[in-house]
Amino acid sequence: MKTMNSLSGGKTSSYLAVKYPADYNVFALVTTDDEKLKFKDEAVRKIVSDKIGREFIGTLEEDTIVYTMLDLEQMIGREINWVTGWSFDRTITNSKGYFLPNVFNRFCTYRMKLVPIQEFWRENINEPIEIRLGFRANEMSRATNMLKRCSEDGFIYEKFKVGIRKDGKNKWQKMKYQKPSFPLIDDGVYKDQIEEFWKDKPVRFAYMNNCIGCFHRNEVLLNHMSNRHPEKFNWFVEAEQKSGGCWKKGITYTQISNHKMQHELFDEDFNSCDSGYCGL
Repeated sequence: MKTMNSLSGGKTSSYLAVKYPADYNVFALVTTDDEKLKFKDEAVRKIVSDKIGREFIGTLEEDTIVYTMLDLEQMIGREINWVTGWSFDRTITNSKGYFLPNVFNRFCTYRMKLVPIQEFWRENINEPIEIRLGFRANEMSRATNMLKRCSEDGFIYEKFKVGIRKDGKNKWQKMKYQKPSFPLIDDGVYKDQIEEFWKDKPVRFAYMNNCIGCFHRNEVLLNHMSNRHPEKFNWFVEAEQKSGGCWKKGITYTQISNHKMQHELFDEDFNSCDSGYCGL
């Protein structure tokens, strides 16, 4: 069975790429169509456009994640396949206006991470595959939740478009897709080992990976990110205002960004999701 490493741009899944060579390394990039957030390095923007097969304007993650993946590809000496689905702008827009994802309806992860990876698999592999996720040894509960999605044979089955019916509607087929695996759990790898490994390596990492305004983050961290990346955080504020809804229950992102913290925050105060799939 062929193997695939699902990469997020963080230290843990990047460690996976280095220590556990796979047949495929796949990175799903979150994009935006907002010209105000245009990636500043024109040469690199062109490289990313070539990799994803369409014009790259910008990302709602930290821009450093782009350099992370380029550095990592050089370090491991193997191709990293960049995929991308709908932009975040398109993901939350429909004919009725805006509809925001939340912790109960995480269609952003599905549309911008899972679907493009599934499409890559369908176009390039199209046979059952082992997908490795960067869950660390202390994250067994996350692995358990993932395994609950598996059928009795240990595989996850997904519906894929396989053609068009006579009535013009899409024809779908449920296919044996992936067997999830967790090498870092199997080998007892914890965060401290990963941090130590990257101390002297030529790979640039973002302060945190995944979207600047990710609703999985608590209000304190979101406030912190609004100060670090005000332009990108404002995209989430404006999307909330246009939709009339909220990313998080009981509080708006305007309130979060306007809140004045009473103490200084440090990197250790926060945890990031670095599994390869955000929010899982």
